[in-house]
Amino acid sequence: MRKVRLGIIGAGNIGTRHIEHLLSGRVPEAELTAVADRDPEKRLLAKKAAAEAAAFEEGEGLIRSGECEAVLIAVPHYQHPELAVSAFRHGLHVLCEKPAGVYTKQVREMNAEAEHHPELTFGMMFNQRTDCLYRKARELVSGGGLGKLKRMNWIVTDWYRPQYYYDSGGWRATWDGEGGGVLLNQCPHNLDLLQWICGMPERVRAFCHEGKWHDIEVEDDVTAYLEFPGGATGVFVTSTADAPGTNRLELTLEGGKLVCEGGKLTLWRLAENERDFNRKVRESFPSLPHTVEEVETDGLNPQHAGVINAFAANILRGEPLVAHGSEGLYGLTLSNAMHLSSWLEQTVDLPLDEDLFLDMLDRKRKRK
Repeated sequence: MRKVRLGIIGAGNIGTRHIEHLLSGRVPEAELTAVADRDPEKRLLAKKAAAEAAAFEEGEGLIRSGECEAVLIAVPHYQHPELAVSAFRHGLHVLCEKPAGVYTKQVREMNAEAEHHPELTFGMMFNQRTDCLYRKARELVSGGGLGKLKRMNWIVTDWYRPQYYYDSGGWRATWDGEGGGVLLNQCPHNLDLLQWICGMPERVRAFCHEGKWHDIEVEDDVTAYLEFPGGATGVFVTSTADAPGTNRLELTLEGGKLVCEGGKLTLWRLAENERDFNRKVRESFPSLPHTVEEVETDGLNPQHAGVINAFAANILRGEPLVAHGSEGLYGLTLSNAMHLSSWLEQTVDLPLDEDLFLDMLDRKRKRK
């Protein structure tokens, strides 16, 4: 059986997990043929785990080596687009970890390079899109049976991080090393799912509190208000300091309410469209009949291995990806917009001013 020869650039926490997936047999159509990491200890550990894989200090060395036909990029965020561009130019397929990059202007350049190589597969590691609950929520929202979206609320604070976590790596929680805090490290999946399920908002007003709960220079507490085309609104709340944390996505539509929480998706289904009921009812305090049900799903949630399997299947047979690489732009746009809104202390319209965002980010990177 033909297998995709895959190289992993970055053998840190997530890169190591990808190596484990490949060596465990959970990705039967891909084989690990090369690893790269600048840290000698991490590189040694990866080499011990994958004895037959070639080892490189630099991602560029791996890309130029001829040892692989595809790469999985799992290095610090600023390097994602530059390594992807190099891989495309050397004829390699690319699977990129989240986020696609730190700023949208850089990611647009990566996407443009990918367009020059339509014969190459380009995927994003949006593994949360494989979760049956989010897939079903998207199906119900986009299917039209519940009417138009009216409101979304997502509080996602279930990733408590102590100060030790931030002190464990010099690049962590810095503007120059990571490019942001909770929005860029923990939340890319949620921001991707938000736009994947609800669509992109047209304006954002956010409050990003930098170093509120930890001794860090980037944001660790965020509250954002969103306005969508058609009148729907939303609130997105996240932090790395809530203990215990919460992960609750609530979607209110004309025909009911969906709540994703605690490993289940619950639907309050109205007997009729609320907008129709609102116009015809002749009571001041009416009760709109509804039923409550736990939504049945297919139960599948293959996560990272599922994304890599789909990536390999796309290369080998043209089967669908979990997420095309170009889609990494959308969630990052939300992250950039939230940062810019907070820095300017005003509402930001989308599409955002990418040059202004980059100028303000660069100022923060230089401020030591």
